[in-house]
Amino acid sequence: MAAQRVVVVGGSGFVGRHLVGRLSAAGHEVVVPTRRREQAKHLILLPTVEVVESDVYDRAALARLLAGATAVVNLVGILNESGHTTFARSHVELARILTVACAAAGVRRFLQMSALHADPGGPSQYQRSKGEAEAIVKASQLRWTIFRPSVIFGPEDSFLNLFAQLARLLPVIALGSCGARFQPVYVGDVAQCMTHALADESTHGGSYDLCGPKVYTLRELVRYVGEVSGAVRPIIPLGPRLSRLQATALEMLPGTLMSRDNLASMTKDSVCDCPFPSVFGLAPAALEAIAPEYLAPAAMRSHYDAYRAGSGR
Repeated sequence: MAAQRVVVVGGSGFVGRHLVGRLSAAGHEVVVPTRRREQAKHLILLPTVEVVESDVYDRAALARLLAGATAVVNLVGILNESGHTTFARSHVELARILTVACAAAGVRRFLQMSALHADPGGPSQYQRSKGEAEAIVKASQLRWTIFRPSVIFGPEDSFLNLFAQLARLLPVIALGSCGARFQPVYVGDVAQCMTHALADESTHGGSYDLCGPKVYTLRELVRYVGEVSGAVRPIIPLGPRLSRLQATALEMLPGTLMSRDNLASMTKDSVCDCPFPSVFGLAPAALEAIAPEYLAPAAMRSHYDAYRAGSGR
């Protein structure tokens, strides 16, 4: 694969750190814009990676970032709104800004992280805004590829780790939408697909649904996480009315464990209706093969000890 200069917007996040690592290992020059360089310090030591403090909503700053770039990857996504960080701004407006800036700078290759069942007519604001962003990308004259994963798991994810934290803290878990179905996909597989797509012209103009090999209900996932982490807890399923009441209460708390918009998203099962795309040449990793590496009690103690050592406590 010929070396490229790739600007990864959202590169300091969960998926970003895996993708940036793979791109660097493949010999690409990688530019990661961030509002605060401290947030991306885990990437600074990677060879061929440049972390730049910049505001990608500032068109002049974005033009400077794109100078000399051959590709842009947009990984920015939020699950809940907070203040000025809205679905419209983070998903729709940013997609528009980036595609226009790429066209102006002569950057033809564009990878967009979307979501499974993104749809302008979807049941949640999250899905609708992701669908609107897809439409903007598709309407551009760029050589685009869109990735539509189910929920993504892996070390430091905010999905399985959240359930593990709740299991450690609570004697009982009251679970809304416990029958919602997911087909979790490993973050390393998502990063590999995106890395592959950069060099594969056959992926231009393609939208790819990415799912793991197995479907689970939310209740099955919570139960599994409890077993692996050594904190099995009774699960009390909540009906639609209590699920909404719980989400209404939780979205008012710091961190937003759950929101009504999340609940609306779960009315559409996050499950693929097709095999994993063969163009990427890989078999998706099973959750059971990866999750114990970071959820097992010994692994979680190791993470805690590392945190204590780093904080001097």
